Amino acid sequence: MNIKAVVSKVENHIYWKKIEWGFYDKMDDESFLKMAYKRKFGKELDLKNPVTFNEKLQWLKLHDRKPEYTTMVDKYEAKAYIAQKIGKEYVVPTLGVWDKFDDIDFTKLPNAFVLKCTHDSGGLVICKDKSKLDREKARKKINKSLHSNYFGGGREWPYKNVNPRIIAEPLLKDDATKAGEQECLTDYKFFCFGGIPKIVYISKDKAENPTTDFFDMDYTHLPIRMRDSNSDVLPEKPIRFDEMKKIAAVLSKGLPHLRVDFYCANGKLYVGELTFYHCSGFAPIQPEEWAIKMGEWIKLPTSK
Repeated sequence: MNIKAVVSKVENHIYWKKIEWGFYDKMDDESFLKMAYKRKFGKELDLKNPVTFNEKLQWLKLHDRKPEYTTMVDKYEAKAYIAQKIGKEYVVPTLGVWDKFDDIDFTKLPNAFVLKCTHDSGGLVICKDKSKLDREKARKKINKSLHSNYFGGGREWPYKNVNPRIIAEPLLKDDATKAGEQECLTDYKFFCFGGIPKIVYISKDKAENPTTDFFDMDYTHLPIRMRDSNSDVLPEKPIRFDEMKKIAAVLSKGLPHLRVDFYCANGKLYVGELTFYHCSGFAPIQPEEWAIKMGEWIKLPTSK
């Protein structure tokens, strides 16, 4: 690793520690987003005339705030919302919900399960065999997540008032995993604009060698790059692709932009989560023409 990369890594570590310690808590949302955007992209955030996908996501954070958005991002409360819209068969079952880790009765959980926090991204414990679970390690991870201020990291308004809790869900087995492959859930993330799915982002971001591929609604591979490399062998079109498109359209109806995530697991189709701001609007999109095109698809509800 060269000197420049080391300096960048240290600066990034310090930046996130400042967020964790509340260094920026008194900074208003617009000033914070301008600071964070310039730090990430090296240029000013244009909120008066946003053009790109990421610029418009920052605008939406500030100006598109509806109470139901908080319900939609809460990993527990969203289940009832999704069930009401499309049916409970598309919701991952909840095995339990708790305010504190020490309230969990592990004797009532199956041998394999997942623990996650309701208010953040990353507070996840995967248990494949309950007899081998390191509970102290799990406790530390979950408690750290429970006390984290996810809203502070990117000022994603819907998360500001989510009640931090713990939920348990069954461990899902990916239907797309073939014999001999590492077990890893495939995410099918549909980018919807005004209720119309335009792009699906197929990701194995938890795999040893993370991959991402973008397709249009005819399942034509697109030249978009964000973080990880494209797959050496492109993923096959999901059997339930058309069903996913229809559900994504229902769940995103009337919204400037929403990402609807799916899993095909245990022989069923599940909605994983609803996301308003992909990577909090800080993931560079290449080539630039796609950053602009995706921005054009977002029709801002008002002008400021």
